[in-house]
Amino acid sequence: MNRIQAGSVSAGLVCVLLLAGYRDAVAQAASPKPVGPRDVTETLAHGGLERSYHIHLPAGFRKGQNAALVLALHGGGGNGRQFDQGSTHGSLSAAADRRGLVIVFPDDIDKHWCDGRSEPRGAKGPCDDVGFLSKLIDRMVAAYGVDPARVYVTGMSNGGFMSVRLAVDLSDKVTAIAAVAAQMAKGMEGKRPRRPVSVMIVHGTADPIVPFGAGQVRLFRFGRSRGEVLSTLATVEHFRRYDGCSRAAETTRLPDKDPDDGTRVEVQRYTECKEGTEVTLVKVVGGGHTWLGGSQYLKRWLVGSVSRDISASEIILDFFLRHSRAGHGG
Repeated sequence: MNRIQAGSVSAGLVCVLLLAGYRDAVAQAASPKPVGPRDVTETLAHGGLERSYHIHLPAGFRKGQNAALVLALHGGGGNGRQFDQGSTHGSLSAAADRRGLVIVFPDDIDKHWCDGRSEPRGAKGPCDDVGFLSKLIDRMVAAYGVDPARVYVTGMSNGGFMSVRLAVDLSDKVTAIAAVAAQMAKGMEGKRPRRPVSVMIVHGTADPIVPFGAGQVRLFRFGRSRGEVLSTLATVEHFRRYDGCSRAAETTRLPDKDPDDGTRVEVQRYTECKEGTEVTLVKVVGGGHTWLGGSQYLKRWLVGSVSRDISASEIILDFFLRHSRAGHGG
């Protein structure tokens, strides 16, 4: 991207150029990796559309071994294949392999999940991503024999907001969620899950796109609002109250393994919750709109810093595996 002299173009054009650069960076990071023998791409008809998703199976996978399922939701402007190799730098599928998990990277329509901030779909029909992902879970249970008591969802940014929405709208099927660089959309504030769900929120206090505090989501601080969100702390409190967790959090400051990244990580865990659930905040002090241990996909002044103190992929999957849904067919 050429250097843009201050004041030479409108803020709207700057926003367009930056978004194009973000998409190009993610695509470039993803393109060199070929689809391997354990990767399967399938489609599912829903709402009059053929929806695609990419399955990554661990080594030695066999149907009927009751493996846990992870849905990994890409950010806005991306797609399923790009998400792992771009934002997470391949760490999510690698961490799933080490744990024997089945991981699925679905694609949305128009590269945007309808996550509760807004519901546009344009000429391609109404927005029913909740229905699509619910049907996808059913397909994975029937076709691959995954454990319906261990269904987990994670995602970053737009995918993280969608993960939070599923904790509310699909609590009968989802055991736990982990949202990175995202929290609860303001429009979801009045909704409650039908049953308790374990929730992890991973967010940087210096995220320049999705504010750690309540406010408007804006692409690189330019352009129109992309929806209003609750604060990260309010989102954690929302689920802590619903899950009936203890009021006191167990707080741990993790070792600052990379002092040069400008971040440090604090973990606040709320336990003693209903049905064995848990609510956890991974607070990345100084962290940006990034995946911990993942790719610095754009300059720090655009998206903030990537913390190298810990891997989001590792802590998220370990969080998931602490939780199973009793009496849910598993």
